[in-house]
Amino acid sequence: MLRDVMLPPIRTNYDNLLQAASDADLLVTQMLAYAGPLVAEKTRIPWVSTVLAPLSFFSYRDSPVLAARLRTVRETAPWLNALINKVARSTTQSWNEPVYRLRRELGLPEGREPIYEGQHSPTCVLAMFSPVLAEAQTDWPAQTRISGFALWDEAAEGATVPAELDQFLAAGPAPVVLTLGSSAVLNPGRFYAESAEAARQLGVRAVMLDGEGESGQRIDRDILRLVYAPHSYLFGRACAIVHSGGIGTCARAMCAGRPMLVVPFAYDQPDNAARLIRLGVARTIGAASYTAARAVREL
Repeated sequence: MLRDVMLPPIRTNYDNLLQAASDADLLVTQMLAYAGPLVAEKTRIPWVSTVLAPLSFFSYRDSPVLAARLRTVRETAPWLNALINKVARSTTQSWNEPVYRLRRELGLPEGREPIYEGQHSPTCVLAMFSPVLAEAQTDWPAQTRISGFALWDEAAEGATVPAELDQFLAAGPAPVVLTLGSSAVLNPGRFYAESAEAARQLGVRAVMLDGEGESGQRIDRDILRLVYAPHSYLFGRACAIVHSGGIGTCARAMCAGRPMLVVPFAYDQPDNAARLIRLGVARTIGAASYTAARAVREL
């Protein structure tokens, strides 16, 4: 994703952002906005960078879990996990060339490595997650401030709650909620089919947010399928939440105070899952190993 999609169009992204920020008083970026640091440096607009999940700091003192199968390594030999991360980082160095090339064209010095230190503002870095998930480390930027999750209460802001959902919730015990957030939902594999079978074997009710199809369908009497429902409304009405471990979903599930089964697919999800397990609020199954039988055991 970084090598083939995010970094190559850096010139176009820079031109667009430069135009959009022409009258700006402040520039706020997130980790994938690789044009942001260049625009801030070129224009001298005050700049705040943000990090949404602990993984993005790529700390060696609190080393992240890069893949679900590495969680045991992280828990039993943190030093070895940190070494693996150093090796992984070395493989990404060539991906930065489009950014370095543009910096030369703009007359800017090479600067810090764009994927890692270069994403951080020298003035202020907001770690926009709960300090329960990660405490500040000595190898984080010194200007980092942990601000807590940026929570959007969709229901309070008037987001539509499907009528079918209220009817379903009122008709029986609290359901298991199954969702793959905003990225894994596009490539779920057999997640929803295995989850439906697990719910049947357990004899529990379930709400599946699958991002597609016709909302409000009943898989059977006890399983409701919806395209989407506000997490701020639904999660607190669940008995458990099965999700892929995206940081926004983790935040809402933590706020709801419900136990979680995390099925990480990619990106920050394996590391988020590992942190939730350390807190004692979740269990996990890797996406490639997710079956109805395993889901039944963990739930």
